Amino acid sequence: MAEAVARKIDRLDIAPRFTEQDAIRLNNMFRGTSTEEMLRTVLGEHMVGDVAVVSSFGAESAALLHLIASIDPSVPVLFLETGKHFPETLAYRDLLVERLGLKDFRNLRPDPEVLAARDANELRWSFDPDGCCDIRKVVPLAKGLADFDATITGRKAFQASTRSALPRFEIDTSDTVGRLKVNPLADWTRADLDAYFAKHDLPAHPLVAQGYLSIGCAPCTSVVKPGEDPRAGRWRGWDKTECGIHTPIADGDPNQPSF
Repeated sequence: MAEAVARKIDRLDIAPRFTEQDAIRLNNMFRGTSTEEMLRTVLGEHMVGDVAVVSSFGAESAALLHLIASIDPSVPVLFLETGKHFPETLAYRDLLVERLGLKDFRNLRPDPEVLAARDANELRWSFDPDGCCDIRKVVPLAKGLADFDATITGRKAFQASTRSALPRFEIDTSDTVGRLKVNPLADWTRADLDAYFAKHDLPAHPLVAQGYLSIGCAPCTSVVKPGEDPRAGRWRGWDKTECGIHTPIADGDPNQPSF
């Protein structure tokens, strides 16, 4: 750990946690670099300290998980076991963990006492989806990430208008510790994903064939209609686009400082 932090500070001249300027510097450093080369450098040189992958094991998750596993299968992979997932997602999760050889898979579960106090009838999703996401996703993830300096996500800019300016590196605004978010697939297209799945013979999530293009908890996920954003099926009918783990990205050049 000490060696990893020392290398990180030497390369980026920063403290153990990150600032907006660090994210800008990393975006500029890896501008024009392939996704695999960027990940190999970041992980191999421990540039972002202790890092974990946060995965939903959803429609497109196999691509990022395969990339990570091909570089370092010991990187921790965190999954939010909300208790509301489709059975198909849980089966797909187990399949990928075994097939990709993920060595440090972790299920993060909500606190049973909190669930009993705030969602005893398990119907909070139907009248307060933000509150449901908070107790089942946001709080468990915050606890699970306490010892990590950075997270790797599978978000892509094409998924929704609220992600169109997604950078490769950004600061996690959901907390105040300066944790870094790494989005290796930020500039990938649907064609890129399809080609990667085909090249590496990756199994598809079983619900994709039924029209579920972004897959979260079962009660709040619906089929995506032709012409809609891939995430249009999430929280349909609610003014809600993210669960609270991620926030919408402002338009503009993510690699330039704002004044």
